[in-house]
Amino acid sequence: MQASADSTLISASQPGRRITARLRLSWIGLAAILVTLLALVPLGFIFWVTAQTGWQTAIALVFRPRVGELLANTIMLELLAVPACAVLSVALAWLTERSDLPGARLWSWLCVAPLAVPAFIHSYAWVTIVPGLNGLSAGVLVSVLAYFPFLYLPVSAALRRLDPALEDAAAALGHGPWSVFLRVVLPQLRLALCGGALLVGLHLLAEYGLFVFVRFDTFTTAIVDQFQSTFNGPAANMLAGVLIACCFALLTLEMLARGDERYARVGSGAARHPVKAVLGRAALPCLLLLVLVAALSLGVPFYTIARWLGTGGWQVWRMDEISSALGHTTVLALGGAVLATLAAIPMAWLSIRAPGRLQRILEGCNYMVGSLPGVVIALALVTLAVRYLLPLYQTLATILIAYMLMFLPRALISLRASIAQAPPELEQAAMNLGRRPLDALWSTTIRLSAPGAAAGMALVALGILNELTATQMLAPSGTRTLALAFWSYSGEIDYAAAAPYALIMVGASLPLTWLLYVQSRKMAGQ
Repeated sequence: MQASADSTLISASQPGRRITARLRLSWIGLAAILVTLLALVPLGFIFWVTAQTGWQTAIALVFRPRVGELLANTIMLELLAVPACAVLSVALAWLTERSDLPGARLWSWLCVAPLAVPAFIHSYAWVTIVPGLNGLSAGVLVSVLAYFPFLYLPVSAALRRLDPALEDAAAALGHGPWSVFLRVVLPQLRLALCGGALLVGLHLLAEYGLFVFVRFDTFTTAIVDQFQSTFNGPAANMLAGVLIACCFALLTLEMLARGDERYARVGSGAARHPVKAVLGRAALPCLLLLVLVAALSLGVPFYTIARWLGTGGWQVWRMDEISSALGHTTVLALGGAVLATLAAIPMAWLSIRAPGRLQRILEGCNYMVGSLPGVVIALALVTLAVRYLLPLYQTLATILIAYMLMFLPRALISLRASIAQAPPELEQAAMNLGRRPLDALWSTTIRLSAPGAAAGMALVALGILNELTATQMLAPSGTRTLALAFWSYSGEIDYAAAAPYALIMVGASLPLTWLLYVQSRKMAGQ
C-alpha cells in the first residue's frame, strides 16, 4: 500500500514538474534568443547600411581599385601565412610528440609560449630591430611567428591521440616512414589542421596592430584609418562588408576541407603510446630548428622589451600612468568577462539540457559573431550609437557590449563543458524542495559549473587585455588601457616608453597560456 501511495504521489507530481520545466525552459530560451539577436546586430547592420546607402553607391564603393588592392593583399597573406603555419606546426608537433628529441616536453611548451605575446608586440619587436622590415614579406614572417601556436596546439594534441596500430599495419605492408606519415598520419590530422588553419585565417583578417607596424595594408587597417581620418560611414561599412564576405569564405573553405569522413573507431583500442622515431644524426638539425623558432618567436620580443627598458631606465616606469592604465584595463577586463559569461549561461544550458534544431541554430549564431573582426563589431556599434543612441556613444556600456559580442564564444565553450558535468537531477531535487526554477538552477548547476565559468572569464579577460581596435573606437573619453597606452607611445616612436606596457601585457598573458598548454595535455591523457 505504501508503494502504491508513493507511486500515486509521484505520478500526481509529474504535471507540476513538467510545468516548472517548461517555465524554466521558456525563460532561459527567451534569454538565449535575446542574446542571439544582439549578437546578430553587427551582421544585420552591415546589410542594412548597404541597403540604405543604395546599391549603385555600394557597388561603386566596393568595386574600386583600392578595394581590389586590399583584397589582393588579403588573399596573398592568407595563401602564404596559413600554409606556412601549417607546415611549421606539423613539423614541430611531430618532433616534440613522435620523436626521441631531447627535452621534448620543454620544447613543446616553448612552441605554445608565443601565444602569450600579442601579435602587435611581435611586430613592434621586429620593426625596432629591423627598421626596414615592411610589406607582404614582413607581414607573413611576423604572422607565422605570432600565430603558428594556434595550429601547433590542436595538431600536437591530435598526434598524441592517434592509434599507432594503423601506422604499424601500414609499415607491415611495406610502406616506408614518409609513406606512412603521408598516407596514414597526415589524413588523421585533417580536423586539427582545418580548425587551426581557420583560427589563424580569421585572426589574420582581424589583426590591426601587427600590420600597421610593418606598413602592410589590409581591410582592417583600411577600415580603422577610414574611420579615424574622415569618419566616412558608407566607405568604412562597405569595406566591412567585404571583410565579412572574406570571413564567410574562410568558414566555407574550412567546412569543405574538413569533409565528413569518420575519424573515430569502434572500441577503445590498445592503450599504448607509439614508438618514438629515432632521429639519429638528424637530432642536431632538428634541435637547431626548434632553437631558431624559439629565438625568433620568443627571443626577439623579450630581447627587444629588455633592450628598450634598459635604454629608457627607470624614467620609462611612469607609475601614475601605468597604474591608471592597469586600473582601466582591469575594470574593462573584469566587466567584459562577467558580462560575456552571464550572457553565455542561457545558451550553454540549452545546448546541454535541451538540444534541438532551434538550439543548434541559435548556438551557431553565437559562434558566428566570434568569427567577425572586432573592427566590424565596433564600427556597427559606433554608427548605431552616433545615429540613434547618441548618449551611449563612447560610454562604458557600449564597449562592454562590444567585448561581450566579440568574446562570447570563449565563455560559451567553457561553460558548456562544465554544465555537461552537472547532473540535471540536482536541479529537480532543488525544485522538489521548494525552490523556484531559476533559484534551483543557480544553486545547483551554475555553482557546480563555476570552474568552467572561471576559465571562460579568464579567456575573455585575456582577449580584452590584448584588444586594440574596438577599444580605440569605443573607449570612453579619457580611457587608457595597457594596449592603448602601448599603441600611443609606439605610434610616437617612443619605443622605450612603450616597453613597460608590453612587459605587463606579456606577463599577464603567460599564466593563461600555461593553463591552455596543461589543459591540452590533460585532454590527450598526458
